[in-house]
Amino acid sequence: MHVSLRQLRVFEAVARHLSYTRAAEELHLSQPAVSMQVRQLENAVGLALFERLGKRIELTEAGRELFHYSRAVNRSLQEMEEVLESLKGVNRGRLHLAAASTVNYFAPRLLAVFQRRYPGIALHLDITNRESLVQMLEGNAVDLVLMGRPPERVEVESEPFMENPLVVIAPPEHPLAGVADIPLARLAEEPFVMREPGSGTRQAMERIFAEQGLAIRHGMQMTRNEAVKQAVRSGLGLSVVSLHTIELELETRRLVVLDVEGFPHRRHWFLVYRQGKRLSPAARAFRDFVIAEASGIAAPVALGR
Repeated sequence: MHVSLRQLRVFEAVARHLSYTRAAEELHLSQPAVSMQVRQLENAVGLALFERLGKRIELTEAGRELFHYSRAVNRSLQEMEEVLESLKGVNRGRLHLAAASTVNYFAPRLLAVFQRRYPGIALHLDITNRESLVQMLEGNAVDLVLMGRPPERVEVESEPFMENPLVVIAPPEHPLAGVADIPLARLAEEPFVMREPGSGTRQAMERIFAEQGLAIRHGMQMTRNEAVKQAVRSGLGLSVVSLHTIELELETRRLVVLDVEGFPHRRHWFLVYRQGKRLSPAARAFRDFVIAEASGIAAPVALGR
């Protein structure tokens, strides 16, 4: 087969987005140019790589196999470019980060300080849920991940860099607001606004209740922290959230933190990457920066009840 690196790079973008248009935008190419590269690749391998289902495209079996290898090739090329850039100094290069949605409440502060210190490093940040972060680690698709509890099904290196206290929140007018030392069993009588299954916060909450032999009264389920806070403010139930996510609500008294036994529940944020991964100079610089300085830049707010 005569397959070019350009063809693999174009194919990988189309396969990742399942869209010729979005791949063209990412690669700064015209859509006809992208289509031509994919056709040439299909001719080279002798198999169809995509099939059209209505207005959508999907990978064929051959396409799925090639996608796996094209991702590995493109990732190796990127690492090669980063190593070569590193020979010009740590102030050059690209850094692809991914973070849990809750991290987005303090990540901008971290990135702003880091960017001022290393203005030549181009940063890209994906904010997503825990399951997507685990998939990114499995596929070695990012340099570093900022998340809660590291995954168990993927071999990773992980380092804690800051506390992540979990607290129980309620609207200010709730009957339990201002009550001291609330037993966890009392909370089991209240409905809870939950994050989606797989969320790190939800998993921690379920473990806390299960360890006491208590069941959670599930109320509404939300996929975003902002939606959870709005639901609690509206009186739809209590919730367990990271203290990092409610700084504004505590300052404005739109929410309060309940004084519950066993809370704040002390957890940590972790910096995570694939085991055996060769970190670029830019990634090493960010790792060292986060471990040394994150808690001073983005420490959680003081409790207000």
